[in-house]
Amino acid sequence: MRDTVYVQVFDGFADWQVGLALAEIRRPGEWEILSAGFTREPVMAMSGLRVAPDVSIDELDLDAAALLIVPGGHVWLSRQIERMATLARSVYDAGAPVAAIDEGVLALARAGLLDRRRHTGNWPGQIGRDVPDYAGHDQYDANVLAVSDEGVITASHLGSIELAREIIHTLGLYNASDRQHWYSLFKHAVPPPWLRGETAAAAYAA
Repeated sequence: MRDTVYVQVFDGFADWQVGLALAEIRRPGEWEILSAGFTREPVMAMSGLRVAPDVSIDELDLDAAALLIVPGGHVWLSRQIERMATLARSVYDAGAPVAAIDEGVLALARAGLLDRRRHTGNWPGQIGRDVPDYAGHDQYDANVLAVSDEGVITASHLGSIELAREIIHTLGLYNASDRQHWYSLFKHAVPPPWLRGETAAAAYAA
């Protein structure tokens, strides 16, 4: 049963980029969220938060994987990105979607997952500069902060809310109307109809 969402963690990972998505995944209580490190040794996020990985990437259960999330961070300066690309390819080939934000998109590009799928990233030209074998230039969309195509989700470093929205849609967490209300709330601070009365009452009471 595919009920496990894995999030890649490593020294210097950008924890805030995936925090909202993880909170929404956890809310229904139907998914298990596991952090996956290169080893089980604790790592420190860019915020200073210390995380003890639940599993190493060699211990992932591909049959249980419902999604792999790859954040941005300092790992792109090391050789570990090749291991991350291999992991992303393995998860995708096993039948689960993959999502990446910021420099995490580079791992998907190295895995060859962006060559024939619409995708985005931090800015035009970055992927081609950092991934020599990248062949997806014509599929790059600079007009969106996040996009999903055939089980591959990519997001700009400015698109953490949009990343969460695409993940919510991919996992089928809410219906279409609720997803739109969710996005309007977090992106534009527009409360959904069922909260507007409470919001007005609180403002009046204040």
